[in-house]
Order: sequence, then structure tokens, then C-alpha cells
Amino acid sequence: MEKQQWTSKYGFILAAAGSAIGLGAIWKFPYVAGISGGGAFFLVFILFTVLVGLPLLIGEFVIGRSTQKNAVDSYRSIAPGTSWHLLGRLGMVTAFLLLSFYSVVGGWILIYIWKTISGQLSDLHGTEYSALLNETISDPFISVFFHLLFMVMVIVVVAKGIQSGIEKASVVMMPALFVLFIIIVIRSVTLDGAMEGISFLLVPNFEGLTSEGVLFAMGQSFFALSLGISVMVTYSSYLSKKENLLQSAGAIVVMNFIVALLAGLAIFPAVFSFGLDPADGPALIFAVLPTVFNQMPLGMVFLLAFLILFLFAALTSAFSMLEIIVAAWTRGKESKRKKTVWVIGLCIFLVGVPSALSYGVWSDVSIFGLIIFDAVDFLVSNILLPFGALLIAIFIPLRMQREVLLAEFTTGNTIGRKLFASWLLFIKYVVPIAISLVFLHALGAFDWLI
Repeated sequence: MEKQQWTSKYGFILAAAGSAIGLGAIWKFPYVAGISGGGAFFLVFILFTVLVGLPLLIGEFVIGRSTQKNAVDSYRSIAPGTSWHLLGRLGMVTAFLLLSFYSVVGGWILIYIWKTISGQLSDLHGTEYSALLNETISDPFISVFFHLLFMVMVIVVVAKGIQSGIEKASVVMMPALFVLFIIIVIRSVTLDGAMEGISFLLVPNFEGLTSEGVLFAMGQSFFALSLGISVMVTYSSYLSKKENLLQSAGAIVVMNFIVALLAGLAIFPAVFSFGLDPADGPALIFAVLPTVFNQMPLGMVFLLAFLILFLFAALTSAFSMLEIIVAAWTRGKESKRKKTVWVIGLCIFLVGVPSALSYGVWSDVSIFGLIIFDAVDFLVSNILLPFGALLIAIFIPLRMQREVLLAEFTTGNTIGRKLFASWLLFIKYVVPIAISLVFLHALGAFDWLI
């Protein structure tokens, strides 16, 4: 076996944080906060991330680092002779489907970067941005071409391996993402009328927080950390046995909070400053923000910076989705990596083509009343992800030996023994119950209540 490892804990944290900080943190979080009470939603999100997301993140780290194997073989080695290895395969299927439509959105980002550089966004006004968005994503050639271009970018990096590919790219992209974010936030919060947007994000308005918003904050707390598809099992399998898992998990959670805060501070002050609606949904990035930036001095420069950081977030998440599949397929044999990455990556591209076409020539094709893109999104986000997260939470206390859990939990730290019993309690009871509520909510079980 030719097992690779991260060259440093710093590289691992940035790669894992990059996996967690994706489109959900920058695209989904702001508009969901916009319709769910702003600061109240943010506060509940932080609470659930600490109580639900962090324990499960540590749990995935424990599984991967203790076995030093890919997602499928990790479960197989812990529970030999059982069907638990299918949990790893579920993660592979989920990652495959997730990346198939995720890369379509990655393609949209590339399109808008090109349109910004070429000046196509600078002369538009008002509703013209929404019309441009609809025109862009409905063009079959453009959508499929940039979907392919995004996937090729992901393939090239992952083909280079853990150290030379994913880690090296993450070490560059993640600090750059934070620098770009800070530049945009400074510009946004210094606009006239920006304080209203800052207050919206930071001052809790519990009257605007519905029970649906609370359940969504709970779901976002583990979705935002790339949990439920065993990505973190795979990434932690490349981690040295000497590293402190608690410290790494804490650093990733803190970085996730910072990005959510920066995303809100980049978007809401600017949106309020120009009298726009913070609840404009997914169009917030591709239609509302260009409208905002176009009214600022050097606005297109700031829009380009925002789109580049958005691209970095999308890429670092996409690396992890492809890696979990490749790791299980190659089983540590790095000589098979390049060919495997290209074959799997191009298969993901092909499966994603219907999603790329679903806003245009295939817009009439529906599955249970949803266009293909939305149907795949619903399957992954509302069924496969929470189901996978629930099974992982059940697996850890049910199949792993307490001695192994304790050893992994306490390695490299002195506080682990004091926290271990509480963590195990949360994994056994709090996390499964919370995930079950999110799962039932996603399936509409509480529609009568909200």
C-alpha cells in the first residue's frame, strides 16, 4: 500500500475547512438567514453547530484516524462481517450525486467570472441581472461547457494526490478566500446605510425566527461541516496518529463560523444599503449582488473578488467529494489514482449534464414535480445526507470499542478525558435525535405544525 498523509496539521485543517466551507456557507447561509430572522438564525445555527455538528465531526475524525482507511474499508474493519461497509458506499453515492449538480453551480460561477472580466455585467440595471441569470443558465452549450470546465479543474487537482494536489491547493485557496472576504466586508460595511444590514445579521430578531427556521438551522449545522457522507472519515484517515483531533475539529468549526459571519457582513450591509431584499433566495449571488456592486465605485472589481472567493470555496469542497470516491476505489494504491480520478470525474460530469440542462432545453422534464437539478438536490440534501449522518451517529457508539474512542479522543490533549463522557452522551442521544428531527422535517413530517 502507498498510503499518503497530510504534510502538516495546518494543511489538514485548511483542506477539511475547505471541504466544509463551500457553496452552502457563502450562497445558502445568507439567503436562509435572510428569510429566518437574521441574527436569531445565526445564533441558533452557532448553538446547533456546537451541540450537534461538532460532536459528529469529531466522530467522523475518530473513525477515519483510528483505521487509517478509506470510508468503505473503515467501516468494514471496525465491523467485519456486517453490512456497515455499505455506509461508506452510501457516502460515495451521495458524494457522486452531490458533485454532479454542485459542479453545475461551479460552472455558473466560472461563467460570471468571465462575464465580469469581459465587462458584460457593468452596463446592466435592475431586473436585467435576473434576466441575464435566466438567459445564462438556460443556454445548453454554455451551461454544459462550464460544468465540464469546473469538473476538469477539480480532476486536475485531485489527480495530483493529497500532498501535491488537495493540500497544496487548499493552503493557497483558503487564506486567499479569507483575504478576499475581508476586503469585500470592509467595502460593504462602509457603505451609507450599512448599519441596518449589520444589525439585521448581529441583532437577534426572534419574532422573525419560525420553527421551520430552527429546524433548518439544525440541518445547516451539520451540512455546513461536510458531515453525513464520510468525507471527514476519508480526510482524517490521512492524518498522523499524533495529532489532536479536538483541536483540529474546533479550528474547523471556528473557521466555519467566521466564514458565515463574513458572508453575512459582505452581503447584508450592501443589500440594505441599496434597498434590496435580503430574502431574495438563490438569486442573491448571481442577480442581487451584481446589482449592488454595480452601484459602487470600482464595483466590478469587488464583484470579481467575491466571485473568485466563491470559486475557491466551491473547488475546495468539490475536491473532498471526488476524493472520497477515489480513495475507496484505489484503496491506497496511488499508482491507480490518475486514471481513476479522470474516469470517475468524467462520469460525474456526464451524470451532471441533465442537471445543467434542466433550466433550459430539459426544463419540461420533471421528477415528482421537480426539474432534474432540484430533484437531485432534494434527494441528496433532504434524504441521503441526513440519513448518512444519522447512521454514522448510530454506528460510533454501537460498533466502536470505548477504549478506541477514548484513545483517539484524548490523543495530543489533556482536556479530552474530562470531555469524553459528555461527547459520548451527545453522540448517543442528542445528535441522533437532532438529525432525526431534521430528516423528518425535510420529508414534510412537520408541515402541519409550521
